[in-house]
Amino acid sequence: MVVKEPRVRRRSVCPLNASVEMLGDRWSLLILRDMMLRGFCNYQQFLDSHEKIATNVLADRLRKLEESGIIAPAQDPADGRKRIYSLTAKGIDLAPVLTELALWASRHEKTGNQPLVQRMKQDKQQFLAEIRQRWEEKSSSSD
Repeated sequence: MVVKEPRVRRRSVCPLNASVEMLGDRWSLLILRDMMLRGFCNYQQFLDSHEKIATNVLADRLRKLEESGIIAPAQDPADGRKRIYSLTAKGIDLAPVLTELALWASRHEKTGNQPLVQRMKQDKQQFLAEIRQRWEEKSSSSD
């Protein structure tokens, strides 16, 4: 059986436009950062992040990331009323993009978390391999 993806209306067929429409804004990128680097997977963890996202914005961004197939929700086994989120294959494929954005910003702005930036700079491929390995381990354990 062939599964068709839902048709999404975009403002244009430009690939960059599609990327921007799927990711939305800075909050989506920060949610993805927290999932990839900090292992966050639930609503409260995202709320407690340093940037202090508003609850309505968080709920909206999680919904949009889910609709775009970047994250997938599941019922929390510890509390069936809550959801846990995981990156999909489409989502983890954003790791190199987020890494490049972080490196670009660190070249042109005074940024924090220099130990992480140095790890990225020293061996970007190893850094990305570690992120993907953690994702694969997490994905296989949740199956």
